[in-house]
Amino acid sequence: MKAAGLAGVLVAVFCLPAAAAPAGGLRGLVTRGPVRPVCVASLPCSAPASHVVLTFRRGALVRATRTGADGRYRIDLPPGRYAVTLAPGGLRSSPGSVVVPRGRIAVANFSIDTGIR
Repeated sequence: MKAAGLAGVLVAVFCLPAAAAPAGGLRGLVTRGPVRPVCVASLPCSAPASHVVLTFRRGALVRATRTGADGRYRIDLPPGRYAVTLAPGGLRSSPGSVVVPRGRIAVANFSIDTGIR
């Protein structure tokens, strides 16, 4: 009887659907800068980029998230390399692509160049 119960547990564990495999994701901070024409050592020259939409693309898969008021975001994504765009349009950001690892949340910070010089 115990062997039958153990066999049932093993079948249940090894027959889980692929969707149960651990996904990955990203979290991070989006900043914008410079925020003033002349940076001063005692004042920050960048600021959190609030309410910016980050769009992640890999082939036909497109997912998006929005930063909070503090510039932070988090998104669950399948593992792989993604192209990243930020909106509103015209924002120049770096990096332009990220890699999502399998089974964990990685940190990917983005910076938006405001063009102030």
